[in-house]
Amino acid sequence: MTDPLVSSAWLAERLGSNEIAVVDATWFMPGDGRTGRQAYAEGHIPGAVFFDIDEIADKSAGLPHMLPTDKAFAEAAGALGLRRDLITVVYDGQGIFSAPRVWWTLRVMGFPEVFVLDGGLLKWRAEGRPLEAALPHPEPTSIEPAFDPSLVRDLESVRATLASHDAQIVDARPGPRFRGEVPEPRAGLRGGHMPGALNVPFGGLINADGAMKSADDLRAAFKAAGVDLDSPLVTSCGSGVSAAVLALALARLGREDVAVYDGSWTEWGGRADTPVVTGA
Repeated sequence: MTDPLVSSAWLAERLGSNEIAVVDATWFMPGDGRTGRQAYAEGHIPGAVFFDIDEIADKSAGLPHMLPTDKAFAEAAGALGLRRDLITVVYDGQGIFSAPRVWWTLRVMGFPEVFVLDGGLLKWRAEGRPLEAALPHPEPTSIEPAFDPSLVRDLESVRATLASHDAQIVDARPGPRFRGEVPEPRAGLRGGHMPGALNVPFGGLINADGAMKSADDLRAAFKAAGVDLDSPLVTSCGSGVSAAVLALALARLGREDVAVYDGSWTEWGGRADTPVVTGA
């Protein structure tokens, strides 16, 4: 098992290598007042291209940043100069937040060697490492469409899982949102969680410097929430972003087979025909 995280020192030593592709996946919650693209333009790791999860998405779904089709992804990734024969390192500006979403997307789309920069741009800046504002002009590449359905769950497959209990569903939202004690940040969504879902708030897996906690601490957090690390697992959150943080943490524990519920609570909590539980 290869750790899905790489350190800032590891990346700094290889920056500029023709064997490495660096991807900025910065994204902010709605209402933050800025966009990931704006933050990228203000300063990014030299050579990094920007992957916009709101643009490289299936906009026909009516839900935020849903996975694009494999063909649409291949076209967008090719325009960014990405290649499957390179080691791809993804980071974001908040430590570890939105980068895992792109890490997961690339894996779904057939990229074999994808890693997340531990601590992201937050740690990179704190260490005084180089940044640039110049926008790169990558040479386009040709990518064959590919798709791994085992890493993705949709509404109907989650319904089936709840009925059959063939996997545990682990929700990454903060506890008050999971319990329905506070409103969801997106209007029109009910509060609470899916029946039987477990709660591992993603923020509890990240250190103050933006880096992910140790494998021992991650294992303890999942076990404390009742997660059976040997059972099939599906992660969920508000809109499929922090669910990927859980998938990344579980990959660090050797579970590279964890699926993400793409629509997450924005889909589930926005419907009238899905069961919702409030409280613990």
